[in-house]
Amino acid sequence: MKLPKHRPLTDWLPISRDELDRRGWDEVDVIIISGDAYVDHPSFGLAVMGRLIEKEGFRVAILPQPNWRDDLRDFKKLGKPRLFFGVTAGAMDSMVNHYTANKRLRSDDAYTPGGVSGFRPDYATVVYSGILKKLFPDVPVILGGIEASMRRLTHYDYWSDSLKPDILTWSGADMLVFGMGEKSIVSLLHRLADGEKIEQIRDVTQTAFRMHKGESLPDWEGIPTKQLPSHEACLTDKKAFSDHFRLFEEESNRWQGARLIEAHGDWLTIINPPWPPMQEADIDAAFDLPYTRLPHPRYQKRGQLPAFEMIRNSINLHRGCFGGCAFCAISAHQGKFVVSRSEKSILNEIKEVASVPDFKGHLTDMGGPSANMYKMQGVNTDQCKKCRRPSCIFPSICKNLNTDHRPMTALYQKAQKMPGIKRITIGSGIRYDMLVGRSEAESKAFGLNEYMQQVISKHVSGRLKVAPEHSSAQVLQLMRKPHYRTFIEFQKQFNNINHQHGLKQQLIPYFISSHPGSRLEDMAELACETKEQGFRLEQVQDFTPTPMTLATTIYYTGIDPYTLKPVYVAKAKEDKINQQRFFFWYKPDNKRWLNDTLKKIGRNDLLQRFNKR
Repeated sequence: MKLPKHRPLTDWLPISRDELDRRGWDEVDVIIISGDAYVDHPSFGLAVMGRLIEKEGFRVAILPQPNWRDDLRDFKKLGKPRLFFGVTAGAMDSMVNHYTANKRLRSDDAYTPGGVSGFRPDYATVVYSGILKKLFPDVPVILGGIEASMRRLTHYDYWSDSLKPDILTWSGADMLVFGMGEKSIVSLLHRLADGEKIEQIRDVTQTAFRMHKGESLPDWEGIPTKQLPSHEACLTDKKAFSDHFRLFEEESNRWQGARLIEAHGDWLTIINPPWPPMQEADIDAAFDLPYTRLPHPRYQKRGQLPAFEMIRNSINLHRGCFGGCAFCAISAHQGKFVVSRSEKSILNEIKEVASVPDFKGHLTDMGGPSANMYKMQGVNTDQCKKCRRPSCIFPSICKNLNTDHRPMTALYQKAQKMPGIKRITIGSGIRYDMLVGRSEAESKAFGLNEYMQQVISKHVSGRLKVAPEHSSAQVLQLMRKPHYRTFIEFQKQFNNINHQHGLKQQLIPYFISSHPGSRLEDMAELACETKEQGFRLEQVQDFTPTPMTLATTIYYTGIDPYTLKPVYVAKAKEDKINQQRFFFWYKPDNKRWLNDTLKKIGRNDLLQRFNKR
């Protein structure tokens, strides 16, 4: 992609000494260090925080993907910031970015120009923080991003197969901003600028810090303080770690969570309560900042940035997800309660996308963490404020949840009529459990049929991807996903709508193998189900335990933290490989293995189903 020649370099936030000099800056207030390349776009948290700090009247510079292997000159080139260093591993946990579920090193990195790997360290947040504390011991280091957010307490780390301490203890950083941290960063900026020391600041919402056990905490009116099992207790007792996770998740899913305390030796890690859900004006403000919406010009000769190419023509409608899937970190990071942008903000962004000279008229997505949660929230927010459910739609749809799909249908129609827009496809995953299995009255009231008709007939790029994840009822229960018959019903409706419109589009289901609770026979049943539905699966996923999710907790402990009942977990390499082999039942080299395996586990009934033509 060629960048517009008329844009001056100063349109981007500075990332080099030369760019600071062009602005006449001899010092900056904040330097943000990231494991990602710098893309000045609202889909990248690095850019959002940088532009927000700029808007508050402070000087901010970006240090993307610094070299941590040499004499550390990259960490020194922008000088010492007046207020603090902000550190983020990037848009992904660095270990998820680096390794497959089989712990094999990935050969690419979507957040680096040219997709080249090796431009960030393992445990990037910890490595960057350690370097900064060595070079600039008197400058505060504040952590942010999903790696820090999801490692803010004692957590299981799959890649070392061990429990790690909270990331503040591990990294030596001074403070952590978790989740969507715009309000917290603004508060910290002004208080540090007013002369407060970082170690004096103990009452900023949605931050974490450490203190000695002998110190006293300030009162927090209306907010309870809850003690979690200590790090040492978690190390020695898996039940204690299960309790630790359950308490954390319950508070994460509240409208207004408690302040949490975790002891580690003579120290305490304090997790201040999160902000209540954002308002529309708050999220609009983040998306309406003056982004160039482009990668920094430095990368022009290094090749395309795959992550940017994937989202450059897409529109994010909301933050948060009330799905509560056991293997997903979104709700613990972005929040369970959905916060949606205004229609005006969204349409203005579409105008910006359509005005780019090389835009071909195709919006590749209008969605979010889930495609169809825009504008959805509790009818009575007083009920939401009392709720502790991890999911608003599992095991059943909450009666207090407004699942009206009409605002999305109307928004798609308005967007489709805008100048320069020829086509819109929905790339985000659709929660079909809100669309099928509903009463006729609900379907009519919430515009469910109209939404399906419009999406399937007009906004599918030939293949619609959905995620039933498994077919086993007991595995789906652990996953917090709907019964498989819901997917079967959605497939019927998908096929019917295609038939009505003379279309030959495909439904592409995604499944996970080796998820806690999944045994070999469960995978065999899944293979039978998909074979009988006419699917030949191409892309599948082996379960990867990521920090501080329910599924990861079960993987480590072998216990469901809510029932304390034991759960089978596939950990042996052979077991995991065999679970995946069932996805590819149609391959000739798998057929004999499949026959032998089904006989061995006593499932001749499944063998007969497989052998049917």
